[in-house]
Amino acid sequence: MTPPRKTLLIVYHTTTGGTLQMARAAADGAGREPAIDVRLLHAAQAGPEDVLAADGMIFATPENLAAMSGLMKDFFDRSYYAVLDRVNGRPYACLVCAGSDGRNAARQIERICTGWRLRLVADALIVCTHAQTPEDILREKRIDPPDVGRCAALGAAFGAGLAMGIY
Repeated sequence: MTPPRKTLLIVYHTTTGGTLQMARAAADGAGREPAIDVRLLHAAQAGPEDVLAADGMIFATPENLAAMSGLMKDFFDRSYYAVLDRVNGRPYACLVCAGSDGRNAARQIERICTGWRLRLVADALIVCTHAQTPEDILREKRIDPPDVGRCAALGAAFGAGLAMGIY
């Protein structure tokens, strides 16, 4: 008997492309698992129905002004009460593309996911671009291969854990 397929939802927002590179790498890693369907959705297109349909979630955001991006916050605002007490125990992870330390953006997502009673399965993966000047902050980002590899590894581990029923 074939085990049922599982769905990993990856919700992301990006302005300069860094977070999308990270989210795609995680999606590619998870997609190596044959029993996993990966849904990669921009935060503006994702909503409560997507969260309810997912067996696990990865939330990927840039750090904007020491916080998650506004569109990522909008996704959580639109989804929060519609899924409250309906996703308890589902696994999640977080990716942050940061110009400085990224911890506050990760902490904000963790607080929301605690309210949803999701289960954190990996420490927040924060990639720091060290963008500090207005020019560097606004330029297109290129995530270095070792960091792309870390995102892919997180996705692969998440996908394998879902497929094996660990999460």
